Amino acid sequence: MIPLQYERSHVSEITNWIVSDPNLRLIAITGPRQTGKTTIALQIYSKLMESGFPCKYYAMDNPGTDEFETIDLYTADQKSQHQIRKMINTPSTETLLGIWERGRIAAQQSDQGFVLFLDEIQMVPRWSNIVKGLWDADRRNLCPLRVVILGSAPWRMLTGMNESLMGRFDAFPISHWSLKEMSYVFDFNVDEYMYFGGYPGPWTGKVRGHVKNLGVSEPLWKKYILNSIIEPAINRDIIAQKRIEKPALMRQIMDLAPNYSGQIMSYNKMLEQLQDAGNTTTLAKYIDLLTGAGLMTTLSRYKWKPLSGRRASIPKLNVLNTALMTANSVYSFQDAKNNPSFWGHIAESAVGAHLYNTRDYGTHIHYWRDKNGRNEVDYVIARGENLLGIEVKSGKVRTRRGLRAFKDWFPHARIMVVGANEMPFNEFFSLKPEQLFDVS
Repeated sequence: MIPLQYERSHVSEITNWIVSDPNLRLIAITGPRQTGKTTIALQIYSKLMESGFPCKYYAMDNPGTDEFETIDLYTADQKSQHQIRKMINTPSTETLLGIWERGRIAAQQSDQGFVLFLDEIQMVPRWSNIVKGLWDADRRNLCPLRVVILGSAPWRMLTGMNESLMGRFDAFPISHWSLKEMSYVFDFNVDEYMYFGGYPGPWTGKVRGHVKNLGVSEPLWKKYILNSIIEPAINRDIIAQKRIEKPALMRQIMDLAPNYSGQIMSYNKMLEQLQDAGNTTTLAKYIDLLTGAGLMTTLSRYKWKPLSGRRASIPKLNVLNTALMTANSVYSFQDAKNNPSFWGHIAESAVGAHLYNTRDYGTHIHYWRDKNGRNEVDYVIARGENLLGIEVKSGKVRTRRGLRAFKDWFPHARIMVVGANEMPFNEFFSLKPEQLFDVS
């Protein structure tokens, strides 16, 4: 059976930080919808309680319940989403003030202090202003209260445009599940991972075994991705948190953009396929919001002098989880594998998503194309003076023209082919971008 207590690496990292941080900064657990943020928080909560460190967990969409006494930790994210759908009343600022005050009292009465978990914090109106004031007051009064904040919406939208919590929090970003994690928990092989992506939700509660043996039909899986991930991300994490002048356009972009994942596509060309699209500035702004929600991103063309020239490069679209690309397609898993062109797009998108999701600070992911547009490299990893060009090949390597041209332009760069008979996909997905520089 699936190990219900499976812990991602973030659990021990954040637990240790909570116990050791002398500054008592706010801790923000951030990341895309349904990647396990609530599960991680509840596992941290359990570890702290087991070690005798007092804490309290509040779901702000259901603040009347102090904590989930009988919750299945592994399916916590799903349970939270179910509660949101059944939510009747929005918690008031008074609710948050009351919870915080009880946390202060508990912290003062404990030799170790106290940890307060606030999940779905975006449910409280103007929460960031309130939290800033409360936290600043606690620092002045030397109150030993630690606060962990979670929310479904992107952090930039949660904190608001006119209010900043900078200097008051430490962010712990939670990314999409890796091949290693999906393989360990659900026995995914690399092809299944590239097609079904890194969302654990659809497979929770199933017996370990390959996807074809899990008893989850592909139509139900696609419905889950569309209705439980994409739709809430658009409606609740973006539109509900930020003024969107053209919400229909936002939905159109989310329907269209995954079809072009792994491709270089100008905004003007996208506008031609969208109704009432407005201008390229609006389009770029909405795609940026989708990036913040962990759905997709745009990669820029690599330039030796990044600040040279005023004209922005044509972006390359890339989903951040291939489920967003395949769930909205007409292809089944087997049909996709039998279609070399579509499978090639899946493989390339999976590689781009892995590079973007697992990169460290200071590492930048680009694509490259020469001035004439004749030669391209799928991805470029740039970190300081280190440069690596990557071509993705799901079939045979017919030409290395793009890599050779890239090497001519940047002689100090390294080049690599992922897939085919060179670096296997399963080996690639086990490495972070920075580790690829050391691969011989």
